[in-house]
Parts: sequence; structure tokens; C-alpha cells
Amino acid sequence: MLVKGKYKYQYSTVNFRIAVAKRFRLFSKKVAKSHSETISIMMDFFEWHGFNPSQKFTKSLIQEILKNRQRTETSIKRNEATIAIIRDIEVNQTKPNNAMLLSLFGANITEEKPKRKEKKNIKNPNEKIKEIEITVPKIRYERLAEKMENMVTNYEYVLDKIELVKGSFGKEYLKLNISISEWEKFKRTLKN
Repeated sequence: MLVKGKYKYQYSTVNFRIAVAKRFRLFSKKVAKSHSETISIMMDFFEWHGFNPSQKFTKSLIQEILKNRQRTETSIKRNEATIAIIRDIEVNQTKPNNAMLLSLFGANITEEKPKRKEKKNIKNPNEKIKEIEITVPKIRYERLAEKMENMVTNYEYVLDKIELVKGSFGKEYLKLNISISEWEKFKRTLKN
């Protein structure tokens, strides 16, 4: 008789032939504590290594493992290629735009040191290394400058609408006197 709440898992039955069930019980004792755990370990093994148990392996299991490693090596190469593309985008697009925005705000720009050290071919230590100058097209710069001017005017407008409120109890706080539609408009412009 099952007592309510005795088991914390729900169980389901699977029918096996008697010979297969005996063989599985012996195998399960070697592998894990329970039959469920044994089945899940076996399924994880096949899914992780990309094997299909119903298919015949080629000459040996080692060749199958080598095939799977070759597949993972190609995926690693793809991942490295995407990382290289993202780094190129960061260097050529994000950092120059960020530097322009910071310069428009009047912030001090400090160059970051590269986190990853790469091998450099230095033939002559007396030669000066040429620094790469990052250029931005004039149209893009003008658009960014226009966006910055709009943001500054919006920011000044919001700052003008803030007032200091002194309550009878508690600390002083700031109150923003704009309508909900104006607030949603500012949110949309910041997201875009």
C-alpha cells in the first residue's frame, strides 16, 4: 500500500523481457544507485557523444569518437571566427562611437590596455610602432552629434522639471513634474 506523500517522485512502468530486465538490474547495480539514475546516465552518454545506439559503429568506437571530435573542432573554429568578428565590430564601431559620445559629454577619455596579449613580430626594437588612427565617416559623426544635441536638450528639459520637496516627516526628495506621455516618450528615445 502506498502512503500518500511517501515518495517524492512520480513513477511510471516500462515493460521489458525477463532476460533483458535481469541483465539491466545487474548492470544498474554496477553503475548507479537506482534504475532511473542508470537510464538517465546512459541517455546522457549517448546524447553528449552524439551516438545513436541503434546504428552500427564503423570499425571501432575510437573512430566514432574521433569523428565526433572533428565535428566539435569545426564548431570550435566557427565559434572562434564569430568571436573574431565580434572583436572586430567592437574595435571598429563600438569603441570609436563610445569615444565620440564621451568627448561630446566632455568626459576624460582613457585608453584601455588590451586584456589579451598577442604575439607581435618585432623586427627592430628601434623602430616606432605606428598607431592605427580610427576614423569615422563624416555623415555618421554628424548624425551622432545631432543625436547628442537632442539628448542634451532633453536632459536639460528633464532637469528643469525636477524640484526639491521637503516633507514634514522624513528626508527631502526630488519630484519630477512631467506627464506620463512625456515620460514614455523619453523612454522610447533612450531605447532607440
